[in-house]
Amino acid sequence: MSVMLFIERVYMGIVIALVKLFGRKPDKRFKWEAIKDDVELGNSAYPMVLVQIPMYNEREVYQLSIGAACGLSWPSDRIVIQVLDDSTDPTIKDMVELECQRWASKGINIKYEIRDNRNGYKAGALKEGMKHSYVKHCDYVVIFDADFQPEPDFLWRTIPFLVHNPELALVQARWKF
Repeated sequence: MSVMLFIERVYMGIVIALVKLFGRKPDKRFKWEAIKDDVELGNSAYPMVLVQIPMYNEREVYQLSIGAACGLSWPSDRIVIQVLDDSTDPTIKDMVELECQRWASKGINIKYEIRDNRNGYKAGALKEGMKHSYVKHCDYVVIFDADFQPEPDFLWRTIPFLVHNPELALVQARWKF
């Protein structure tokens, strides 16, 4: 068993080294060009982005994740933050709703959504969140788990890959602690 584990680690080490040496970076493989300002179009030159944050009893991280999503650098009229709360603890539900109201009072387009069942768990919450009428106006959907805190320029670095490469359906970003 030890020999097999050793061989597997050596093999994986070689594969990783080859990928690092010869693998093409996404910005070399796909077109990436910053989205340009248009004086005539104003902010409508930017795609509408829906940011979904599914939550379930996230007492420790709800403020950080909502704050990070609301702190994304993107034209404020071209982004919707959707907090999908499946919490079963009424205290946590109230805290999350209060946090959403606090950001909404600062002019952030944030929607607090709950549902009466937990079918499909977080994936079900994401699916249910897509049924709201305001989602139809969004060009792209960004999903952050409740314990993820994106950098403020996250959308500026990722959305251009989707805008300039219509054959792409997904941009997966690195997550580090």
